[in-house]
Amino acid sequence: DGQLIKLKLSSNEAVGNVKVNARDEKEVAGILQLAQERRCVKATKSNAESSRSHLLFTIHFDVSSGSSHNNDASIRSRSGCLHIIDLAGSERLDKSGSHGTLLTEAKHINTSLSALALVIEKLQAKKSDSDHIPYRDSKLTYLLRNSLGGDSKTLAIVCCSPHQAHFNESLNSIRFAAKASKVELKESNKVDV
Repeated sequence: DGQLIKLKLSSNEAVGNVKVNARDEKEVAGILQLAQERRCVKATKSNAESSRSHLLFTIHFDVSSGSSHNNDASIRSRSGCLHIIDLAGSERLDKSGSHGTLLTEAKHINTSLSALALVIEKLQAKKSDSDHIPYRDSKLTYLLRNSLGGDSKTLAIVCCSPHQAHFNESLNSIRFAAKASKVELKESNKVDV
């Protein structure tokens, strides 16, 4: 089981995050496994393995294509960043039975999810570049600010429970994903790779 670590930010990065170089898919998978092992989960009344934090896994990469033979400098290089985020689900405090530390964690999770939903809503409704997007309202949205708009692409995968007892939570998750899917990228920033 992972342990809960209070996230601190410095400049654009989380303090104490793990940075490693990977040369191939196997090494990336190993690093992702390490991140999953560090994740903190605890039992609540509604979930035997409730995530007590979000998992943010970031890959910075450089890709080159083309050739450099015959003094032909036609090598094209691109850099990118891929965030893989597993969001802890929001909790209905009355259903989860959270109290003490679990209650504090649930409040933090719900607050960051609300901040993310607000950023997505503001991006969706953005009329001009001068409209304020509240990225600084949470550490999650602040870390993701460069990936939530511009020439970024976003994909949301929502896991829902088929049980009637979890209907409201599943419906909220679907509504969240529907909002996220309506955020449009700036046409001039789209890049074909």
